[in-house]
Amino acid sequence: MNKEFIEALNQLEKEKGISKQVLLDTMEAALISAYKRNYGANTNVGVTIDGDTGEIHVYTLKTVVEEVENPTIEISLEDAKQLNARYELGDITQEEVIPRDFGRVAAQTAKQVVVQRLHETERDMEYAEISQQEGEVVNATVQKIVRKNVYVSIGKTETVLDPKEQVPGETYQPHERIKLYVAEVRRGAKDSRVIVSRTHPGLVKRLFEQQVPEIHDGIVEIKGIAREAGSRTKIAVWSKDESVDPVGACVGQRGTRVQNIVDELRGEKIDIIQYSENPVEYISAALNPAKVLNVVVNEENHACTVTVADQQLSLAIGKEGQNARLVAKLTGWKIDIQCEKTEA
Repeated sequence: MNKEFIEALNQLEKEKGISKQVLLDTMEAALISAYKRNYGANTNVGVTIDGDTGEIHVYTLKTVVEEVENPTIEISLEDAKQLNARYELGDITQEEVIPRDFGRVAAQTAKQVVVQRLHETERDMEYAEISQQEGEVVNATVQKIVRKNVYVSIGKTETVLDPKEQVPGETYQPHERIKLYVAEVRRGAKDSRVIVSRTHPGLVKRLFEQQVPEIHDGIVEIKGIAREAGSRTKIAVWSKDESVDPVGACVGQRGTRVQNIVDELRGEKIDIIQYSENPVEYISAALNPAKVLNVVVNEENHACTVTVADQQLSLAIGKEGQNARLVAKLTGWKIDIQCEKTEA
């Protein structure tokens, strides 16, 4: 190691934010391991690196004892005082050694430490950047598709859109730009695992926040979302300002706001519901587009019986029960839909 190497460490500290002292400390520990590996596993050694010149000093360390049992790690008081008269029993002596070929070992070790630390720093920076986007919608670029796994890049971060996080029926092409919801960022031993999704309800929530200024500003609040990705979403909204129509705000002039979201979701149907703390009103609105005649709630079981006209039954239940299923998920109430009884 030489002065040029120390200057390189100074540059790394300046440009990458990697502490020079941390690197030196790491190198010293690595050189101790390298010494033991090459010159004696049972030897106690210490290593110091001059932070200005890059000079390396290696010392054997021995404990001063009355009777030497292991000369590799122990030294008698008499021999210790020959090194330095101030040594007493129990002290640790230091005697500098110059191992053969240690300069080559030191250079290799230093390079490995710097490369490893650079990788760790890059991973730390990548994690810090992507972890701030957890719970957000990001723009991603499709890199390739391998066995239904869609490999995407988000800035400098690369991850995989798993098949279970893909909307049924959606297809993706290399170099295509898509919006993804960052569901979770996990810190691993070697890298960060970024879980991204096209099916998460959070994707719809964030898209509405981007498209509807009243939501972004907190005037209109999203009270709940129930989604079956690729098919239908129901979203309940409420306004703290009585002069603002929350449903109208989300729909936008001539439907432009919600249409932008539908386009991003590639045609997924979106029902925007007026939220109400009154369960009868809330459930009736949530069953849209079906017209509800009556709702009887059972507070104890958190269940309700909904009555609709005979011709409205299939609409209320929805194809394969989807509408009723989404209403139950959105409102949190168990839903039993019945036809209106008519006299024979």
